[in-house]
Amino acid sequence: MNQAVQSICPWVTVTDPIYVEYHNNEWGQPVYDSVELFEKLCLDGQQAGLSWITILKKKQGYRNAFCNFDPYKIVMLTPEYLEQQLENKEIVRNRLKVNSIVKNAKGFIELEREGLDFSEYLWAFVGGQPIVNEYIDMSEVPTQTKESLAMSKALKKRGFNFVGPTICYAFMEAVGMVNDHLINCPCYSKCNN
Repeated sequence: MNQAVQSICPWVTVTDPIYVEYHNNEWGQPVYDSVELFEKLCLDGQQAGLSWITILKKKQGYRNAFCNFDPYKIVMLTPEYLEQQLENKEIVRNRLKVNSIVKNAKGFIELEREGLDFSEYLWAFVGGQPIVNEYIDMSEVPTQTKESLAMSKALKKRGFNFVGPTICYAFMEAVGMVNDHLINCPCYSKCNN
C-alpha cells in the first residue's frame, strides 16, 4: 500500500515546541472574532524584517503592553507610556512599530464608527469564506495575491500601518482566510472543517 507521508509544513522549526504548537493549533484556523483579528494583524505587522518565531515568543508581552489588543484602550495610551514601551524587552522596541499599533487601533475604531464590523470587513476580501489551496510544495505558495493587495490598499487608505500586501497575505494565512497548509500536512483537512 503506497500512502502519502504526512508531515507538518516545512516552514515550522520542529525542534521548537512553541512553533509546533502554533502551527498545529492556531495557524490556518479560521478566526472571526474582531479583536483577535486585530491582534493578529498588528502582530503580523510587528514581524516586518524579523522572523515570525521572534514575534510569537513575544506575543504575551504585546498583550500585556497593549491592553490585550483592545483598540478602545490602546487609543487612550499616553505618549509617555508609549515612550516607555521602547524600553520594554517583552516586545520589539521599534518606535514605528509601537506607534503602528495605535494607528491601527484608530483605524479599527473608525471602521466601527462607520457601522462596519472589523471581522466582516476583513473577511469580505475573500468573499466571506476561506480560500482553500492545494499546494504540494512550499515553492508553490505565493507571498501575496490580488486579495492581499486589495486588503493592503484598503487598510492603508483607512490609516492602518505595517499592512503591506505580503504582511496581509501572511495575516490571511494565519487567520484561516487562506488555507496554505500543504496538502500532506495533517492540519490541511483540519482547517477545512
